[in-house]
Parts: sequence; C-alpha cells; structure tokens
Amino acid sequence: MQPSFWHERWERAEIGFHQHDVNVHLKRFWDRLESPAGQRVFVPLCGKSLDLLWLAGEGHPVTGVELSPLAVEAFFAENELSPCRGRDGAFEVWEVDEVRILLGDFFALEPRHVADCAGVYDRAALIALPPAMRERYARHLDAILPPKTRMLLVTMEYDQSVSPGPPFAVDEAEVRALYEATHEVELLHTRDALAGESRWRERGLTWLLEKVYRLTHRLDAPPTTGH
Repeated sequence: MQPSFWHERWERAEIGFHQHDVNVHLKRFWDRLESPAGQRVFVPLCGKSLDLLWLAGEGHPVTGVELSPLAVEAFFAENELSPCRGRDGAFEVWEVDEVRILLGDFFALEPRHVADCAGVYDRAALIALPPAMRERYARHLDAILPPKTRMLLVTMEYDQSVSPGPPFAVDEAEVRALYEATHEVELLHTRDALAGESRWRERGLTWLLEKVYRLTHRLDAPPTTGH
C-alpha cells in the first residue's frame, strides 16, 4: 500500500472510514487511560476526525499525523479554524489552539515529534494498514513514543474474505502478537456493530465486531528500533 493509495481515496472522496461524529468508544472509554487534562495525546493517521476536537475539549493538547493534505485542509476548513502553518523537517505543521497536525508520512516521525505525548488514541491507523505493514507500524510507534505511554486502540473483526478492506480486520490474537512484548494488553469492550452499519451489510458481511483495548507500555519492555 503506497501513499498514492490514500491520496487517491481522498481525491475521489472515498472516505467511508471517516466518522461524522465523535467515536462512541472514545467518549466511553477514554477515562480508562487515566490521563489527566493537560497531557498531550498522539493520534496517528488522524484524517479530519472530530475526535481531535473532542480530546482538546477534554483538556488534552493533541498531535495528529496525516498523509493527505486534503484531509488536513478539510479538518480546519470544516471546523472554521484558522491554523498557523510552519515546517518541521519532513512535515508541514498546521496548528491552532490545542490541536497540532503534522502533514506527512507517519514513518518519517522521530521521537522528538511526540516526546511530549503521554497517551495515544488509535481508531483508524492500525486497521487502515494491510497485514504486511501492521508490524512495521507497531514497531515504529513503540520506537518513537516516550516510556509509560498508554493507548486506547479500537479495532474491527469480520470475515476478510468477504470484504478486502481497508479498513482491515485485525483480531485479538494479532493485537496481542503485535503489542504484548512491549505492552500490557487489556480488552475493555466488544461490540456487535453490524446492526448499525448498513454499508457493511451491503458488502455481504454477516458479522462485524468492534473491540476496544487499553495498552500500557511495560517498563521492562525490550527496546524497539523503528523502521
């Protein structure tokens, strides 16, 4: 999956992965991270998600990273925000009040870009990537984040043979295989999501689960090298 894939999806407005409201799991389970207001939150592959504003409204400065300039432009325009724009290495930085979005490739992030982040919210990053990229993603994320970081992770499970993705199915066994060497992995919630997702039923799915995890970085975890 090349960057051009996502650029083309945004250009053609094929953004079914975008949610028009704040994610229900974020609102219900964010406090399980026990992250005090004032601590910065990192949101990988953030798109134009309203979740960024919700987190900021809860008192968290937010750093997002997004590959598509159309997504970043849309986030600020649709929310009637006028960002300051600058440059930081490989990234164009868009920032207003408590929200900062780094426009560029997630895999170009360095530890300094997220050094002040204490939490991570991943609803649309891991499930956006095909299997061959997910291990690389998890390894790079762990390599750049500060110690003691906690993460709220939302995944989907369904029959991948019926619908090819993205978003991709990532089951609990894979989540644990990706993260348990470095994190304590706790399943917080499982939701039968098919009834409320007509577009997935139209694709032929007969079952669809959403799962919510809390990941806590282990202090005894072996060091991780990035990509």
